[in-house]
Amino acid sequence: MVELSRSRFEELVADALDTIPEELMRHLDNVVITVEDEAPEDGLLGLYEGIPITERDEGYAGALPDRISIYHSDICAICDTPEEVVEQVRITVVHEIAHFFGIDDDRLHELGWA
Repeated sequence: MVELSRSRFEELVADALDTIPEELMRHLDNVVITVEDEAPEDGLLGLYEGIPITERDEGYAGALPDRISIYHSDICAICDTPEEVVEQVRITVVHEIAHFFGIDDDRLHELGWA
């Protein structure tokens, strides 16, 4: 387990978002990305809640923002070094953004973003 302040963890999430290509970030519309202390259930490092862009239609207008949560204590708990936290945050951010784009867990595992 790695002890990491909430503010430092939030910086890592921001750094991970900076690695996402601009052409993808332009499509990340109506999404809030937050850092939460703990996941609502065991085994979650991040969670996408919303309607993937591939499933949106004309009825989507005016919908509440989708939400991506990244779980601070859960990621720190599975890492042994600060470097592992950096890598796991990046993987988790990419994984959850991929869900926004309609990519499911099976395909993410195939691509190495499990």
